[in-house]
Amino acid sequence: MSTDRRIVLFDLFGVIALHQRPDALAKMAARCDTPADAFAEAYWACRPPYDAAQQSAPEYWTAVLRRLSLSADADTIEELRLADIDSWSRVDDRMAAYVRSLRDVTEVALLSNIPSDHADVFLAGQPWLRTLDHIALSGKINVAKPDPAAFHHCVVAMQATPADFLFVDDREENVHAAHAIGMQGHLFTRLDELTPVIDTWLQAGTA
Repeated sequence: MSTDRRIVLFDLFGVIALHQRPDALAKMAARCDTPADAFAEAYWACRPPYDAAQQSAPEYWTAVLRRLSLSADADTIEELRLADIDSWSRVDDRMAAYVRSLRDVTEVALLSNIPSDHADVFLAGQPWLRTLDHIALSGKINVAKPDPAAFHHCVVAMQATPADFLFVDDREENVHAAHAIGMQGHLFTRLDELTPVIDTWLQAGTA
């Protein structure tokens, strides 16, 4: 179904923001005196409930440390929490500028998997994100991609239809999930590949 609205819905990490610092998990593992590969496995295995606001930060880090048979004392948990937040703090300045420029020609929104405490710090450091037409952060909406409910949240919140959206994400499973509910989707690789896709999609909306 064609519509008159055009909403570009962006992922955050791997698109507007950079992925986690490459050495971050190794440094956290060293802080815990545990092998880096074991730490990374526990970090990611325990992550989904934290992203979706089903666990607090202390609950998440307690789960990670217990999986590694390590003591989950409050000081260690807070050190890891702060190191984790810092590791996800970098923005791609070229992408940020492009997203901001799009607001002159169309509606722009954000859908990201990010824990609530991370979200608070990230938004404080990048206040321009609050100027977007809508921001949906998994730790705030209590659901994470690729769950269809995350996409439906944006549709309802923006009083739109799925066909109004072009979703941009660097993970194929998330793009497939957007397609499944009726959104257009683009698998992000780099800015110079994305711009003609968005230009063509916007022009189709005015035809």
